[in-house]
Amino acid sequence: MHRVPFLRYYTNRKRVTPFWCHRPTPDCERRPSLSQERSTSLTLLERVRGRDEEAWRRLLHLYAPLVVYWCNHAGVQGQDADDLLQDVFQAVVKNLETFRREQAGDTFRGWLRGITRNKIRDYYRGRANEPAAQGGTDAHLRLQQVAEPELPEDTEDDLSALYRRALDLVRSEFEDKTWQAFWRTAVDNQAAADVATELDMTPAAVRKAKSRVLHRLRQEVGDLIA
Repeated sequence: MHRVPFLRYYTNRKRVTPFWCHRPTPDCERRPSLSQERSTSLTLLERVRGRDEEAWRRLLHLYAPLVVYWCNHAGVQGQDADDLLQDVFQAVVKNLETFRREQAGDTFRGWLRGITRNKIRDYYRGRANEPAAQGGTDAHLRLQQVAEPELPEDTEDDLSALYRRALDLVRSEFEDKTWQAFWRTAVDNQAAADVATELDMTPAAVRKAKSRVLHRLRQEVGDLIA
C-alpha cells in the first residue's frame, strides 16, 4: 500500500516532548521566522488543506493518539492498529475538502470519528472473508457479527488530552513568564492578582498574557477542536 511520507511521523513512534518538559529558550530563539509569522495568519486546517507537511505533522500530533485509542477500543491492536491509522489519514488526505462546519455540532473530531468507524468496519469485513482456519470457526463467526463498530463517546479525559496536545503546538511561541501566567489562570484557575504577585507582574499583564495564548490557540486550532 502506498504510504504518505508524513505519516511516518507518527507510525515511526517519534515522540514529541511535552511542553512542560521544555527547557526555557532564550528570547532570540523563540522569535518566529518570517515564514512562521506568515503561517499564523492561516489556521492549521487551512494549511493542512494546502498540503503543508508541517501542518500535517501538527494534525497528526493532535489526532493520531485519539484514532489509535478508537481502534484499540474496537479491538484492533498492534500493527493492525498502525495500519488502520494509515488508512484513516489516507482517507483524510483524500476527503478533507469535503469537511464543512455548516451546522451546530459539526466538528472535525466527529468527521474523523466517522472515517475511523468506516475503516474499522472495513477491517472486520475483510477479516470475516478470510479462511476460517486462520482464526478458527468461533473467531470467524464473531468477525461476521461485526456490523457497525461502536466507538466510545468523548470523555473529559479525552478532551483534556486533546487540548493539552493543542497547547503543545503553540507553547514554544511564548516566553516562559507569559506561559506561566496563562497556565496558572486558565488551567489552574488561580486569581490573576495572586499569579501577578508570584510572577512579579501586574494583574493586567497576567490577564493580557492569558488572552494572548487563548487567542493564538483559537487561531491555530479553533476549527479543529471546537
